[in-house]
Amino acid sequence: MTSPKVRVDPVETLRWVGEVLEMIDQRVLPAQFVYVQCRSAKDVADAIRNMVVRGAPAIGCAAACGMALEAVRSASLSREDFNNAMKSAADLLLESRPTAVNLAWGVARMQQVMMRRPAAPDVTAREMLAEAHEVLAEDVRVNRTMGAHGAKLLQDGDRVLTHCNAGALAAAGHGTALGVVRSAIEAGKRLQIIAGETRPFLQGARLTAWEMVESGIPVTLITDGMSGHLMSRGEIDAVIVGADRVAANGDVANKIGTYMVAVLANRHSIPFYVACPTSTLDMALASGDLIPIEERHASEVTGYGEMRWAPEGISVRNPAFDITPASLVTALITEKGVVHAPNRERLAELMKR
Repeated sequence: MTSPKVRVDPVETLRWVGEVLEMIDQRVLPAQFVYVQCRSAKDVADAIRNMVVRGAPAIGCAAACGMALEAVRSASLSREDFNNAMKSAADLLLESRPTAVNLAWGVARMQQVMMRRPAAPDVTAREMLAEAHEVLAEDVRVNRTMGAHGAKLLQDGDRVLTHCNAGALAAAGHGTALGVVRSAIEAGKRLQIIAGETRPFLQGARLTAWEMVESGIPVTLITDGMSGHLMSRGEIDAVIVGADRVAANGDVANKIGTYMVAVLANRHSIPFYVACPTSTLDMALASGDLIPIEERHASEVTGYGEMRWAPEGISVRNPAFDITPASLVTALITEKGVVHAPNRERLAELMKR
């Protein structure tokens, strides 16, 4: 089998068109490929809450851009009114989704621009807009660096299971977990991707599968309940996922179902890798027990789109994320390097690099 030709960063998940932020509407992929336009922090917050954009790095980038949009909208106000508008924008964005720490990171980064050199609102707005552009470019650079580190962990011919979508659609470009895959293939390794469908929002079936097909990377789709069977038959060589938040002790919050995959990988002695930028590390939280878990609407479980398959009146639980203990993580892949068997001491050392 020859290595496929990979299209680098096949999509722009987020892009600026003048002073308008456009983002791919991930709710309608793969049936439709359309961009949603955002002109304010509220537009961005709504897009994050409603899953137009998802994936921790992409959410962080979107939040930073949302702050810049509001700054541009408020550039003609007095300094006091400008500051009040920016505080309201920050509060609105921070309330949109609770689990991914990158969201708070994106907002804080733009607030730092405001505090760095207090100036007239129009000057500050221009600086924040420039910073928002840099946030998107930097995310791609970080992901490519992370990909180069992680590619060394994968062997030629590996069959790699991934859960949810941690590709270009979950970032400004290249991706985290799938960025590692792209980098490994670019380096000449032949990989076969196995994508878990990722119920209930089907990010694996709709988004990861679409990305891999678009990039020319071999991919096989399975239901979430099939991974243990394939592992038991020796048909999976490695697991790689992204993360929405990593606690100081190495516990990982990621899409619901990740913990199950990690337990199965451990049972079958298969390496379980987590790829994320250091902006996803929350060193202020001692352990995963403290990470807030978002509960989403029951309609995501009882059906999809306009189709409903569960009976009316049924009780539903819909936690969007779960916690994988650090003890199940073979290595954490970041732009600063790879941390094997992550724990509090190793992550603290990583953050000093």
